[in-house]
Amino acid sequence: MNYALKLPENMLREQPLKGEVRRFEYDTETYDADSKPLHKGAWVYLPYGYNPEKKYDIVYLLHGGGVNEDWWFKMFPETVTILDNMFADKLCEPCIIVTPTYYRNDPSLRTSVDITEHFKSELRKDLIPAVEKEFSTYACGDVSEENLVATRNRRAFAGLSLGSMTTYRAALYNNFDLFSWYGPFSGCCGPMGDHNTEVRRICETLADGEAKGLSLDFMLCCNGDKDIAYAEHRDIMEKAEALCPQLVVGENYDFVVIPGGVHDMNAWQLDLYNALQVFFK
Repeated sequence: MNYALKLPENMLREQPLKGEVRRFEYDTETYDADSKPLHKGAWVYLPYGYNPEKKYDIVYLLHGGGVNEDWWFKMFPETVTILDNMFADKLCEPCIIVTPTYYRNDPSLRTSVDITEHFKSELRKDLIPAVEKEFSTYACGDVSEENLVATRNRRAFAGLSLGSMTTYRAALYNNFDLFSWYGPFSGCCGPMGDHNTEVRRICETLADGEAKGLSLDFMLCCNGDKDIAYAEHRDIMEKAEALCPQLVVGENYDFVVIPGGVHDMNAWQLDLYNALQVFFK
């Protein structure tokens, strides 16, 4: 695929065929079994003409550090305009996009390791079942673990910065049986991470998945060459490419480099634009 290195201007034009962004709330009990459930919120983008009788692919899309679920659609509403234009121009099939948050109410639980690793349980046990019981995905309302595994190739996970780290740790390493499409934007382990450990986990996850009959449909890594997270992300993925036979450039994996791209929303909206043209194909 020829990836865009700059967002086309027509993606920001006024689009009459507008999707809808709905507030979605759910409870999670995965952090402390002895306490009452934690009530959380997310935003759900439904494409123009959303029909509950039709099945839709679904993308779970995370923000970065220090913000919340409002980031993609509320703080940057042009993201919704981009989606509306992409679907209207038939660049990809309309899909549902969910923007949750990995943060909890306790400010002491905000280290990168705690967030990125421990979101795995809320994602699996609470968020996905709640969302896919409410909205029309290929799970068809059956949110049993068996059915969620069976429909993994209709489900993607992507995120930026700390959300990119979460894409690896919560979605890839720990829930590979629930997702087959991935979009890590701007980073893997952060500046203090162990590159070799991440490479090992990537390779082990994909090899173990292959042994279980679970393939990677596509991982689209994206980063700007001026991004603070570029060097570590690139180093890790180059090592994984060399060591992991399940990772094949151009077939189920690419690393898109934005010339001059930095750690900002211009790059991340472009990353999403590229990823949606790869997912579910």
